[in-house]
Amino acid sequence: GTDEHGLKIQQAAAAAGTSPPELCERVSGLFRQALTQAAVSFTDFTRTSEPRHQRAVRHFWGALRDGGALYKGSYEGWYCTPEECFLPESQLAERRDAQGRPCKVSLETGHQVHWTKEENYMFRLSAFREPLRKWLQDNPRAISPDPFYQCVLRWLEEDLPDLSVSRERSRLQWGIPVPSDSTQTIYVWVDALVNYLSVVGYPETHGEWWPAAHHVVGKDILKFHAVYWPALLMAAGLAPPERIFVHSHWTVRGQKMSKSLGNVIDPFACIGQYTVDGFRYFLLRQGVPERDCDYYDEKVVKLLNSELADALGGLLNRSTALSINPGNTYPRFSETCFPKVLDYRDTKGAGRASAEDYEFVASVASLPLQVAGYFEGFQIYKALECIALCVRQTNGFFQRHMPWKLDRKDPAEQLWLDTIIHVTLECLRVYGTLLQPVIPHTADKLLSRLAVEPEERGLSGLTFLPRYSGKPCPFEGRQLGPDTGVLFHRLEKSRQPQIESKEL
Repeated sequence: GTDEHGLKIQQAAAAAGTSPPELCERVSGLFRQALTQAAVSFTDFTRTSEPRHQRAVRHFWGALRDGGALYKGSYEGWYCTPEECFLPESQLAERRDAQGRPCKVSLETGHQVHWTKEENYMFRLSAFREPLRKWLQDNPRAISPDPFYQCVLRWLEEDLPDLSVSRERSRLQWGIPVPSDSTQTIYVWVDALVNYLSVVGYPETHGEWWPAAHHVVGKDILKFHAVYWPALLMAAGLAPPERIFVHSHWTVRGQKMSKSLGNVIDPFACIGQYTVDGFRYFLLRQGVPERDCDYYDEKVVKLLNSELADALGGLLNRSTALSINPGNTYPRFSETCFPKVLDYRDTKGAGRASAEDYEFVASVASLPLQVAGYFEGFQIYKALECIALCVRQTNGFFQRHMPWKLDRKDPAEQLWLDTIIHVTLECLRVYGTLLQPVIPHTADKLLSRLAVEPEERGLSGLTFLPRYSGKPCPFEGRQLGPDTGVLFHRLEKSRQPQIESKEL
Protein backbone atom coordinates (compact mmCIF):
# COMPACT_ATOMS: atom_id res chain seq x y z
CA GLY A 1 0.00 0.00 0.00
CA THR A 2 0.90 3.66 0.08
CA ASP A 3 1.31 6.08 3.00
CA GLU A 4 -0.03 9.28 1.41
CA HIS A 5 -0.42 12.10 3.95
CA GLY A 6 2.13 14.61 5.22
CA LEU A 7 3.91 17.85 4.52
CA LYS A 8 6.35 16.44 1.97
CA ILE A 9 3.44 15.18 -0.19
CA GLN A 10 1.69 18.54 0.16
CA GLN A 11 4.89 20.33 -0.94
CA ALA A 12 5.66 17.86 -3.77
CA ALA A 13 2.13 18.29 -5.18
CA ALA A 14 2.44 22.10 -5.05
CA ALA A 15 5.83 21.95 -6.80
CA ALA A 16 4.36 19.69 -9.51
CA GLY A 17 1.39 22.02 -9.98
CA THR A 18 -1.14 19.39 -8.97
CA SER A 19 -3.25 18.51 -5.92
CA PRO A 20 -2.15 16.01 -3.26
CA PRO A 21 -4.97 13.52 -4.14
CA GLU A 22 -4.00 13.60 -7.84
CA LEU A 23 -0.31 13.13 -7.04
CA CYS A 24 -1.10 10.19 -4.71
CA GLU A 25 -3.39 8.57 -7.28
CA ARG A 26 -0.58 8.64 -9.86
CA VAL A 27 2.23 7.49 -7.56
CA SER A 28 0.20 4.73 -5.87
CA GLY A 29 -0.64 3.51 -9.39
CA LEU A 30 3.09 3.26 -10.16
CA PHE A 31 3.65 1.17 -7.03
CA ARG A 32 0.78 -1.17 -7.97
CA GLN A 33 2.27 -1.50 -11.45
CA ALA A 34 5.74 -2.29 -10.00
CA LEU A 35 4.30 -5.00 -7.73
CA THR A 36 2.33 -6.57 -10.58
CA GLN A 37 5.37 -6.58 -12.89
CA ALA A 38 7.53 -8.07 -10.13
CA ALA A 39 4.99 -10.92 -9.66
CA VAL A 40 4.36 -9.86 -6.05
CA SER A 41 0.83 -10.82 -5.04
CA PHE A 42 -1.10 -9.21 -2.19
CA THR A 43 -4.45 -9.77 -0.48
CA ASP A 44 -5.04 -6.04 -0.08
CA PHE A 45 -3.56 -2.81 -1.44
CA THR A 46 -4.27 -0.12 1.12
CA ARG A 47 -4.00 3.67 0.84
CA THR A 48 -4.01 5.95 3.87
CA SER A 49 -6.33 8.39 2.06
CA GLU A 50 -9.13 5.76 2.00
CA PRO A 51 -12.26 6.35 4.15
CA ARG A 52 -11.86 2.98 5.98
CA HIS A 53 -8.38 4.02 7.09
CA GLN A 54 -9.38 7.56 8.15
CA ARG A 55 -12.19 6.07 10.24
CA ALA A 56 -9.73 3.67 11.94
CA VAL A 57 -7.29 6.53 12.68
CA ARG A 58 -10.02 8.63 14.30
CA HIS A 59 -11.04 5.66 16.47
CA PHE A 60 -7.40 4.97 17.43
CA TRP A 61 -6.91 8.64 18.36
CA GLY A 62 -10.00 8.40 20.56
CA ALA A 63 -8.54 5.33 22.32
CA LEU A 64 -5.28 7.23 23.01
CA ARG A 65 -7.20 10.26 24.30
CA ASP A 66 -9.57 8.18 26.47
CA GLY A 67 -6.60 6.30 27.94
CA GLY A 68 -5.01 9.58 29.07
CA ALA A 69 -2.00 9.20 26.76
CA LEU A 70 -2.41 12.62 25.05
CA TYR A 71 -2.02 16.19 26.28
CA LYS A 72 -1.71 19.61 24.64
CA GLY A 73 1.75 21.13 24.82
CA SER A 74 4.13 23.53 23.15
CA TYR A 75 6.83 21.84 21.09
CA GLU A 76 9.89 23.18 19.32
CA GLY A 77 12.80 21.57 17.57
CA TRP A 78 14.52 20.80 14.27
CA TYR A 79 11.95 19.31 11.87
CA CYS A 80 12.93 17.28 8.79
CA THR A 81 10.10 17.38 6.26
CA PRO A 82 11.29 14.50 4.00
CA GLU A 83 11.59 12.23 7.06
CA GLU A 84 8.49 13.76 8.70
CA CYS A 85 10.05 13.89 12.17
CA PHE A 86 11.84 16.10 14.72
CA LEU A 87 15.55 15.32 15.11
CA PRO A 88 17.75 15.87 18.19
CA GLU A 89 20.97 17.92 17.91
CA SER A 90 23.01 14.67 18.10
CA GLN A 91 21.57 13.61 14.73
CA LEU A 92 22.37 16.87 12.93
CA ALA A 93 25.37 18.27 11.05
CA GLU A 94 26.33 21.76 9.83
CA ARG A 95 26.35 22.24 6.04
CA ARG A 96 25.83 24.98 3.46
CA ASP A 97 22.70 25.18 1.31
CA ALA A 98 22.57 25.77 -2.48
CA GLN A 99 23.05 29.53 -1.92
CA GLY A 100 26.10 28.93 0.30
CA ARG A 101 24.28 29.88 3.52
CA PRO A 102 24.99 27.78 6.67
CA CYS A 103 22.21 25.30 7.50
CA LYS A 104 21.61 22.16 9.52
CA VAL A 105 20.99 18.74 7.93
CA SER A 106 20.11 15.22 9.09
CA LEU A 107 23.26 13.13 9.59
CA GLU A 108 21.43 10.01 8.39
CA THR A 109 19.94 11.36 5.13
CA GLY A 110 21.55 14.74 4.44
CA HIS A 111 18.11 16.39 4.24
CA GLN A 112 17.86 19.97 5.51
CA VAL A 113 16.01 20.60 8.79
CA HIS A 114 14.10 23.70 9.90
CA TRP A 115 13.48 25.07 13.40
CA THR A 116 9.78 24.63 14.13
CA LYS A 117 7.78 25.84 17.13
CA GLU A 118 4.15 24.78 17.48
CA GLU A 119 1.43 24.00 19.96
CA ASN A 120 0.66 20.33 19.36
CA TYR A 121 -0.85 17.31 20.98
CA MET A 122 1.84 15.30 22.76
CA PHE A 123 1.94 11.54 23.37
CA ARG A 124 3.26 10.37 26.76
CA LEU A 125 6.01 8.21 25.22
CA SER A 126 8.21 8.64 28.33
CA ALA A 127 5.68 6.59 30.32
CA PHE A 128 6.28 3.53 28.11
CA ARG A 129 10.02 3.05 28.50
CA GLU A 130 9.72 0.26 31.06
CA PRO A 131 6.73 -1.50 29.37
CA LEU A 132 8.71 -1.47 26.09
CA ARG A 133 11.81 -2.90 27.75
CA LYS A 134 9.76 -5.64 29.40
CA TRP A 135 8.07 -6.47 26.08
CA LEU A 136 11.46 -6.89 24.38
CA GLN A 137 13.05 -8.83 27.24
CA ASP A 138 10.06 -11.21 27.29
CA ASN A 139 10.15 -11.56 23.48
CA PRO A 140 13.78 -11.77 22.28
CA ARG A 141 12.56 -12.74 18.78
CA ALA A 142 10.22 -9.73 18.51
CA ILE A 143 12.78 -7.83 16.42
CA SER A 144 15.20 -9.57 14.09
CA PRO A 145 17.96 -9.83 12.96
CA ASP A 146 19.54 -9.53 16.41
CA PRO A 147 21.71 -6.40 15.74
CA PHE A 148 18.48 -4.39 15.31
CA TYR A 149 16.98 -5.89 18.49
CA GLN A 150 20.11 -4.79 20.40
CA CYS A 151 19.89 -1.33 18.80
CA VAL A 152 16.32 -0.84 20.09
CA LEU A 153 17.35 -1.98 23.59
CA ARG A 154 20.11 0.68 23.53
CA TRP A 155 17.58 3.36 22.53
CA LEU A 156 15.50 2.39 25.54
CA GLU A 157 18.50 2.99 27.81
CA GLU A 158 18.46 6.67 26.71
CA ASP A 159 15.90 9.38 27.44
CA LEU A 160 12.57 8.81 25.76
CA PRO A 161 10.99 12.28 25.43
CA ASP A 162 7.28 12.66 24.78
CA LEU A 163 6.32 12.67 21.11
CA SER A 164 4.56 15.43 19.19
CA VAL A 165 1.61 13.68 17.47
CA SER A 166 -0.10 16.53 15.63
CA ARG A 167 0.76 19.54 13.45
CA GLU A 168 -0.99 22.90 13.11
CA ARG A 169 -3.68 22.63 10.45
CA SER A 170 -2.64 26.01 9.03
CA ARG A 171 0.73 24.45 8.04
CA LEU A 172 -0.49 20.95 7.16
CA GLN A 173 -3.87 20.57 5.47
CA TRP A 174 -3.08 17.26 3.70
CA GLY A 175 -3.81 14.85 6.54
CA ILE A 176 -6.52 13.63 8.91
CA PRO A 177 -7.87 16.35 11.24
CA VAL A 178 -7.67 15.68 14.98
CA PRO A 179 -11.16 14.62 16.13
CA SER A 180 -12.84 17.48 18.02
CA ASP A 181 -9.99 19.93 17.23
CA SER A 182 -10.04 21.17 13.64
CA THR A 183 -6.98 23.40 14.23
CA GLN A 184 -4.69 20.33 14.31
CA THR A 185 -3.77 17.55 11.85
CA ILE A 186 -2.79 14.08 13.09
CA TYR A 187 0.97 13.48 12.74
CA VAL A 188 1.65 11.53 9.55
CA TRP A 189 3.50 8.69 11.31
CA VAL A 190 0.64 8.01 13.74
CA ASP A 191 -1.71 8.02 10.75
CA ALA A 192 0.57 5.74 8.68
CA LEU A 193 1.24 3.18 11.44
CA VAL A 194 -2.47 2.71 12.17
CA ASN A 195 -2.67 1.37 8.60
CA TYR A 196 -1.49 -2.01 9.96
CA LEU A 197 -4.72 -2.11 11.96
CA SER A 198 -7.12 -0.54 9.45
CA VAL A 199 -6.20 -3.13 6.81
CA VAL A 200 -7.26 -5.98 9.12
CA GLY A 201 -10.61 -4.41 10.00
CA TYR A 202 -9.91 -2.21 13.05
CA PRO A 203 -11.84 -1.35 15.17
CA GLU A 204 -14.31 -4.23 14.64
CA THR A 205 -12.73 -7.36 13.12
CA HIS A 206 -8.98 -6.86 13.67
CA GLY A 207 -9.00 -9.48 16.46
CA GLU A 208 -8.95 -12.26 13.84
CA TRP A 209 -5.42 -11.12 12.85
CA TRP A 210 -4.01 -8.95 15.57
CA PRO A 211 -1.47 -9.26 17.21
CA ALA A 212 -0.30 -12.20 15.00
CA ALA A 213 1.18 -9.67 12.57
CA HIS A 214 4.69 -9.71 11.12
CA HIS A 215 6.00 -6.37 9.85
CA VAL A 216 8.83 -6.11 7.30
CA VAL A 217 10.53 -2.71 7.58
CA GLY A 218 13.63 -0.85 6.44
CA LYS A 219 16.31 -0.09 9.05
CA ASP A 220 15.80 3.67 8.54
CA ILE A 221 12.28 3.49 10.02
CA LEU A 222 13.12 1.12 12.88
CA LYS A 223 12.49 3.63 15.69
CA PHE A 224 8.97 4.37 14.40
CA HIS A 225 8.11 0.66 14.24
CA ALA A 226 9.97 -0.69 17.26
CA VAL A 227 9.58 2.17 19.78
CA TYR A 228 6.75 4.56 18.83
CA TRP A 229 4.33 2.01 17.34
CA PRO A 230 4.43 -0.58 20.19
CA ALA A 231 4.05 2.28 22.72
CA LEU A 232 1.06 3.73 20.82
CA LEU A 233 -0.52 0.26 20.66
CA MET A 234 -0.04 -0.31 24.40
CA ALA A 235 -1.57 3.12 25.09
CA ALA A 236 -4.60 2.20 22.93
CA GLY A 237 -5.04 -1.09 24.82
CA LEU A 238 -3.57 -3.34 22.11
CA ALA A 239 -0.59 -5.72 22.03
CA PRO A 240 2.53 -4.98 19.92
CA PRO A 241 2.95 -6.95 16.67
CA GLU A 242 4.33 -10.47 17.01
CA ARG A 243 7.47 -9.95 14.88
CA ILE A 244 9.30 -7.05 13.25
CA PHE A 245 11.70 -8.15 10.53
CA VAL A 246 14.22 -5.45 9.61
CA HIS A 247 16.19 -5.16 6.38
CA SER A 248 19.16 -3.01 5.39
CA HIS A 249 19.64 -1.05 2.16
CA TRP A 250 21.12 -1.55 -1.30
CA THR A 251 24.09 0.59 -2.25
CA VAL A 252 25.23 1.02 -5.87
CA ARG A 253 28.95 0.41 -6.38
CA GLY A 254 29.50 1.25 -2.72
CA GLN A 255 27.48 4.48 -2.76
CA LYS A 256 24.11 5.21 -1.23
CA MET A 257 21.35 5.58 -3.84
CA SER A 258 20.29 9.18 -4.30
CA LYS A 259 18.52 11.20 -6.96
CA SER A 260 21.21 13.90 -6.80
CA LEU A 261 23.94 11.33 -7.63
CA GLY A 262 21.75 9.91 -10.40
CA ASN A 263 22.46 6.32 -9.30
CA VAL A 264 18.91 5.20 -8.43
CA ILE A 265 18.12 1.78 -9.90
CA ASP A 266 14.91 1.52 -11.93
CA PRO A 267 13.12 -1.77 -11.12
CA PHE A 268 11.15 -1.72 -14.40
CA ALA A 269 14.38 -1.55 -16.43
CA CYS A 270 15.96 -4.38 -14.39
CA ILE A 271 12.93 -6.62 -14.92
CA GLY A 272 13.22 -5.91 -18.65
CA GLN A 273 16.91 -6.74 -18.67
CA TYR A 274 17.16 -9.73 -16.30
CA THR A 275 13.54 -11.04 -16.44
CA VAL A 276 11.31 -10.84 -13.39
CA ASP A 277 12.63 -14.17 -12.04
CA GLY A 278 16.26 -13.20 -12.57
CA PHE A 279 15.86 -9.87 -10.78
CA ARG A 280 13.94 -11.45 -7.87
CA TYR A 281 16.53 -14.24 -7.55
CA PHE A 282 19.45 -11.79 -7.42
CA LEU A 283 17.84 -9.52 -4.81
CA LEU A 284 16.81 -12.40 -2.55
CA ARG A 285 20.04 -14.37 -3.04
CA GLN A 286 22.31 -11.38 -2.32
CA GLY A 287 20.17 -9.36 0.10
CA VAL A 288 21.47 -9.89 3.65
CA PRO A 289 19.00 -8.21 6.07
CA GLU A 290 21.54 -7.21 8.72
CA ARG A 291 23.92 -5.27 6.47
CA ASP A 292 23.85 -3.06 3.38
CA CYS A 293 24.47 -4.96 0.15
CA ASP A 294 26.04 -3.67 -3.02
CA TYR A 295 24.38 -3.71 -6.44
CA TYR A 296 26.05 -3.52 -9.84
CA ASP A 297 25.23 -4.93 -13.22
CA GLU A 298 28.20 -7.30 -13.66
CA LYS A 299 27.42 -8.96 -10.32
CA VAL A 300 23.83 -9.69 -11.39
CA VAL A 301 24.87 -11.15 -14.75
CA LYS A 302 27.59 -13.35 -13.20
CA LEU A 303 25.31 -14.76 -10.50
CA LEU A 304 22.34 -15.48 -12.78
CA ASN A 305 24.46 -17.08 -15.48
CA SER A 306 26.30 -19.22 -12.96
CA GLU A 307 23.39 -20.40 -10.78
CA LEU A 308 20.24 -20.27 -12.93
CA ALA A 309 21.44 -20.65 -16.52
CA ASP A 310 24.44 -23.00 -16.07
CA ALA A 311 23.98 -24.93 -12.82
CA LEU A 312 20.18 -25.36 -12.69
CA GLY A 313 19.30 -25.03 -16.39
CA GLY A 314 22.30 -27.10 -17.48
CA LEU A 315 21.38 -29.90 -15.05
CA LEU A 316 17.82 -30.08 -16.37
CA ASN A 317 19.03 -30.14 -20.00
CA ARG A 318 21.60 -32.86 -19.38
CA SER A 319 19.30 -35.15 -17.41
CA THR A 320 16.34 -34.90 -19.81
CA ALA A 321 18.32 -34.96 -23.10
CA LEU A 322 17.03 -37.57 -25.57
CA SER A 323 20.54 -39.05 -25.88
CA ILE A 324 20.49 -39.85 -22.13
CA ASN A 325 16.74 -40.47 -21.70
CA PRO A 326 15.38 -41.57 -25.12
CA GLY A 327 12.06 -42.68 -23.62
CA ASN A 328 11.48 -39.14 -22.17
CA THR A 329 10.25 -40.70 -18.90
CA TYR A 330 10.88 -40.46 -15.15
CA PRO A 331 12.94 -43.70 -14.96
CA ARG A 332 12.92 -46.32 -12.22
CA PHE A 333 15.17 -46.32 -9.17
CA SER A 334 17.12 -49.50 -8.43
CA GLU A 335 17.62 -50.43 -4.77
CA THR A 336 20.28 -52.90 -5.93
CA CYS A 337 22.38 -50.09 -7.41
CA PHE A 338 21.71 -47.65 -4.56
CA PRO A 339 20.90 -49.79 -1.48
CA LYS A 340 19.84 -48.19 1.78
CA VAL A 341 22.72 -48.20 4.28
CA LEU A 342 22.95 -47.22 7.94
CA ASP A 343 26.42 -45.72 7.59
CA TYR A 344 27.40 -44.44 4.15
CA ARG A 345 31.09 -44.32 5.17
CA ASP A 346 31.02 -48.12 5.19
CA THR A 347 29.24 -49.03 1.93
CA LYS A 348 31.46 -52.13 1.29
CA GLY A 349 30.67 -51.88 -2.41
CA ALA A 350 27.18 -53.36 -2.05
CA GLY A 351 25.82 -51.23 -4.91
CA ARG A 352 27.14 -48.74 -7.44
CA ALA A 353 26.76 -45.64 -5.23
CA SER A 354 29.82 -44.18 -3.51
CA ALA A 355 30.15 -42.68 -0.01
CA GLU A 356 30.08 -39.24 -1.69
CA ASP A 357 26.71 -40.11 -3.30
CA TYR A 358 25.19 -41.04 0.06
CA GLU A 359 26.47 -37.82 1.58
CA PHE A 360 24.97 -35.79 -1.28
CA VAL A 361 21.57 -37.54 -1.08
CA ALA A 362 21.47 -36.91 2.69
CA SER A 363 22.10 -33.18 2.15
CA VAL A 364 19.23 -32.95 -0.39
CA ALA A 365 16.94 -34.92 1.96
CA SER A 366 17.56 -32.37 4.74
CA LEU A 367 17.12 -29.39 2.39
CA PRO A 368 13.29 -28.82 2.60
CA LEU A 369 13.35 -28.49 6.40
CA GLN A 370 16.45 -26.29 6.28
CA VAL A 371 14.90 -24.00 3.65
CA ALA A 372 11.60 -23.77 5.58
CA GLY A 373 13.54 -22.70 8.70
CA TYR A 374 15.42 -19.99 6.82
CA PHE A 375 12.25 -18.74 5.09
CA GLU A 376 10.54 -18.56 8.49
CA GLY A 377 13.48 -16.63 9.95
CA PHE A 378 13.52 -14.08 7.10
CA GLN A 379 16.93 -15.33 5.92
CA ILE A 380 15.97 -16.03 2.31
CA TYR A 381 19.57 -15.59 1.17
CA LYS A 382 20.67 -18.53 3.37
CA ALA A 383 17.90 -20.75 1.96
CA LEU A 384 19.01 -19.94 -1.60
CA GLU A 385 22.66 -20.52 -0.69
CA CYS A 386 21.77 -24.04 0.53
CA ILE A 387 19.77 -24.78 -2.64
CA ALA A 388 22.62 -23.49 -4.86
CA LEU A 389 25.09 -25.73 -3.00
CA CYS A 390 22.86 -28.80 -3.52
CA VAL A 391 22.44 -27.95 -7.23
CA ARG A 392 26.27 -27.93 -7.52
CA GLN A 393 26.45 -31.29 -5.70
CA THR A 394 23.86 -32.77 -8.07
CA ASN A 395 25.88 -31.61 -11.08
CA GLY A 396 28.91 -33.24 -9.44
CA PHE A 397 26.98 -36.51 -8.96
CA PHE A 398 25.86 -36.53 -12.61
CA GLN A 399 29.36 -35.68 -13.88
CA ARG A 400 31.03 -38.23 -11.59
CA HIS A 401 29.08 -41.20 -12.97
CA MET A 402 29.08 -40.09 -16.65
CA PRO A 403 25.75 -41.75 -17.58
CA TRP A 404 26.40 -40.99 -21.27
CA LYS A 405 29.18 -43.64 -21.20
CA LEU A 406 26.98 -46.44 -19.84
CA ASP A 407 25.96 -49.27 -22.17
CA ARG A 408 22.15 -49.50 -22.46
CA LYS A 409 22.33 -53.02 -23.92
CA ASP A 410 23.73 -54.32 -20.61
CA PRO A 411 20.74 -54.75 -18.18
CA ALA A 412 22.90 -53.96 -15.12
CA GLU A 413 24.24 -50.79 -16.75
CA GLN A 414 20.69 -49.79 -17.78
CA LEU A 415 19.53 -50.13 -14.15
CA TRP A 416 22.36 -47.87 -12.96
CA LEU A 417 21.74 -45.37 -15.78
CA ASP A 418 18.04 -45.16 -14.82
CA THR A 419 18.97 -44.73 -11.15
CA ILE A 420 21.37 -41.85 -11.89
CA ILE A 421 18.66 -40.05 -13.91
CA HIS A 422 15.96 -40.84 -11.28
CA VAL A 423 18.08 -39.35 -8.46
CA THR A 424 18.89 -36.27 -10.58
CA LEU A 425 15.22 -35.67 -11.51
CA GLU A 426 14.17 -36.14 -7.87
CA CYS A 427 16.71 -33.46 -6.87
CA LEU A 428 15.44 -31.11 -9.58
CA ARG A 429 11.85 -31.68 -8.41
CA VAL A 430 12.84 -30.67 -4.86
CA TYR A 431 14.69 -27.56 -6.10
CA GLY A 432 11.79 -26.55 -8.36
CA THR A 433 9.31 -26.91 -5.49
CA LEU A 434 11.44 -24.94 -3.02
CA LEU A 435 12.21 -22.16 -5.51
CA GLN A 436 8.54 -21.41 -6.33
CA PRO A 437 8.24 -18.40 -3.97
CA VAL A 438 11.43 -16.87 -5.39
CA ILE A 439 11.37 -17.60 -9.14
CA PRO A 440 7.74 -18.60 -9.84
CA HIS A 441 7.91 -18.67 -13.66
CA THR A 442 11.18 -20.63 -13.86
CA ALA A 443 10.07 -23.06 -11.15
CA ASP A 444 6.80 -23.66 -13.02
CA LYS A 445 8.71 -24.35 -16.25
CA LEU A 446 11.04 -26.77 -14.44
CA LEU A 447 8.25 -28.67 -12.65
CA SER A 448 6.13 -28.86 -15.83
CA ARG A 449 9.10 -30.38 -17.67
CA LEU A 450 9.28 -33.02 -14.91
CA ALA A 451 5.50 -33.65 -15.27
CA VAL A 452 4.82 -32.57 -11.68
CA GLU A 453 1.12 -31.69 -11.50
CA PRO A 454 -0.02 -28.41 -9.83
CA GLU A 455 -1.45 -30.30 -6.82
CA GLU A 456 1.93 -32.07 -6.34
CA ARG A 457 3.89 -28.83 -5.83
CA GLY A 458 3.12 -28.06 -2.18
CA LEU A 459 5.94 -27.40 0.27
CA SER A 460 4.29 -29.22 3.18
CA GLY A 461 3.93 -32.62 1.49
CA LEU A 462 7.34 -32.53 -0.22
CA THR A 463 9.08 -35.93 -0.26
CA PHE A 464 12.46 -36.83 -1.73
CA LEU A 465 13.62 -40.15 -3.17
CA PRO A 466 10.90 -42.30 -1.53
CA ARG A 467 12.19 -45.45 -3.30
CA TYR A 468 15.45 -45.20 -1.33
CA SER A 469 13.35 -45.77 1.80
CA GLY A 470 11.36 -48.58 0.16
CA LYS A 471 8.25 -46.46 -0.52
CA PRO A 472 6.55 -46.06 -3.92
CA CYS A 473 7.47 -43.05 -6.05
CA PRO A 474 4.39 -41.57 -7.81
CA PHE A 475 6.55 -40.06 -10.57
CA GLU A 476 8.32 -43.25 -11.60
CA GLY A 477 7.47 -44.34 -15.13
CA ARG A 478 5.63 -41.11 -15.84
CA GLN A 479 6.08 -39.47 -19.25
CA LEU A 480 7.99 -36.19 -18.88
CA GLY A 481 6.37 -32.91 -19.89
CA PRO A 482 7.18 -31.29 -23.24
CA ASP A 483 10.61 -29.75 -23.73
CA THR A 484 10.02 -25.98 -23.76
CA GLY A 485 13.66 -25.14 -24.44
CA VAL A 486 16.18 -23.30 -22.30
CA LEU A 487 15.15 -23.00 -18.63
CA PHE A 488 16.93 -19.66 -18.10
CA HIS A 489 18.72 -17.85 -20.93
CA ARG A 490 22.29 -16.74 -20.32
CA LEU A 491 22.63 -12.98 -20.00
CA GLU A 492 25.09 -10.76 -21.78
CA LYS A 493 26.85 -8.04 -19.85
CA SER A 494 24.93 -4.78 -20.25
CA ARG A 495 26.73 -1.71 -21.51
CA GLN A 496 24.33 0.63 -19.73
CA PRO A 497 23.74 0.73 -15.96
CA GLN A 498 20.03 0.58 -15.18
CA ILE A 499 19.42 4.04 -13.75
CA GLU A 500 15.95 5.23 -12.89
CA SER A 501 14.30 7.40 -15.49
CA LYS A 502 10.90 7.91 -13.89
CA GLU A 503 9.99 8.99 -10.39
CA LEU A 504 8.47 6.37 -8.12
